[in-house]
Amino acid sequence: MRGPVVVLGDTLLDRDVEGVVNRLCPDSPVPVLDETTATDRPGGAGLAAVFAAAQGAEVVLVTALADDAGGARLTALLAAAGVQVFPLALSGATPEKIRLRARGRVLLRHDRGGTSGEPGQPSAEVLRVIGAASAVLVSDYGRGVARQPALRDALAATRAPVVWDPHPRGPAAVPGVHLATPNESEVRELVPALPGASRLATASRGAQGLRRRWRAGAVAVTLGGDGALLCHAGSTPLVVPTPGSAEGDTCGAGDRFAAAASLALAQGALVSEAVQVAVAEASAYVAGGGVAAALPPSAPPVRASSAPGPRALQPGPRGASVADRVGVAAVATLLAEVRAAGGTVVATGGCFDLLHAGHVATLEAARQLGDCLIVCLNSDASVALLKGPDRPVQSEGDRSRLLAALSCVDAVLIFDEPTPEAALSWVRPDVWVKGGDYATGGGDASATLPEAEVLRRWGGNTVVVPYLDGRSTTDLIVRTFAERTR
Repeated sequence: MRGPVVVLGDTLLDRDVEGVVNRLCPDSPVPVLDETTATDRPGGAGLAAVFAAAQGAEVVLVTALADDAGGARLTALLAAAGVQVFPLALSGATPEKIRLRARGRVLLRHDRGGTSGEPGQPSAEVLRVIGAASAVLVSDYGRGVARQPALRDALAATRAPVVWDPHPRGPAAVPGVHLATPNESEVRELVPALPGASRLATASRGAQGLRRRWRAGAVAVTLGGDGALLCHAGSTPLVVPTPGSAEGDTCGAGDRFAAAASLALAQGALVSEAVQVAVAEASAYVAGGGVAAALPPSAPPVRASSAPGPRALQPGPRGASVADRVGVAAVATLLAEVRAAGGTVVATGGCFDLLHAGHVATLEAARQLGDCLIVCLNSDASVALLKGPDRPVQSEGDRSRLLAALSCVDAVLIFDEPTPEAALSWVRPDVWVKGGDYATGGGDASATLPEAEVLRRWGGNTVVVPYLDGRSTTDLIVRTFAERTR
């Protein structure tokens, strides 16, 4: 493959709540579910991206993320699965789908997040990566990303094979896509069936109608446990049966089908070969236990705290307690205020194990570059992974409270990963600041920083500010230990 596989579309936060039912509710005749476990995972385009990444492909996800706890959770889950997120801004809340389950069966699905928010404009880096893709999968869940004009222009211009997984509430596929992959119910909504027509006739008529309407190279209608029907330029459709009977949880099977077809096309397969691979993959997925068995272990939740009250765009405590300035809720509220006012979001990060004058100088310089400063703080587990089992000296609770108490810090976000990539993909700062020593010379310092590539995904900038020489947490620890052992 000459470039990454790009998945483009709407991402949702899916949660499976498992439990047991032993009684009915006393005030209404409904079962009472006693929760035993709850599992979060990316849904929609995010799930398709995770499936592709699990096959060893380099995967870029272009999606819209909201400034809320759901958006933060999604970025952590996607980063843990090895997916590179190129985020667009999303007004409104993260869409969530919650399935209440007992003994492997769904009792109720609870959706929340409200109406679709408006996705923001893509950066130049997003448009570049679409043009450089080895294949593009549009995973449309009808919430607006596939309708964004600049993205559609980029999809129409790319030379990579494009697979379009449509949604009845979404837009028409971009003309010229290689393969569209609707399921039976979607085909019936998009192309009315003739009365009395057989199942295969309805699928074939719908597929040919969509192929002509969208000027697509081919349309594969997925038929659940019976495989898929592929229609292309010829008059006779190709039916691809499943390799064997498979019963189980079909949630995500369509995403698995579309991801497998996209990977096959990226590797040079013919459309008919890609559909055969996709049928086999989706069948094995269902037979193997579905989404619960297919996904890697979940990332730990991003740390949250209670949401603070409204605050003016100025440094200092601003009436909120120190504890209320730490966590996802605090950062989400701050981001909404700053962006609504057209302000500049600045972020920096680190372990800040022993807060010293060098840290404070960097933080004060960073705060002057915008309208708020968010500190992305390594958790205790992350610090230990980076610096060894004897670190940190201070707990994440103490470190976050000390940082939040500084007048130049507006909010603190604790993250568990070794790098702040997931946290940055959610916060999407306009400026990322690192402290640096200018004594060794000039040049483009930001080009050497690993965060610079991440910031380019949404058009952000990375800068270095002067660092006070001679200040080091490690040196402080060594000197303190030496003095105590004299």
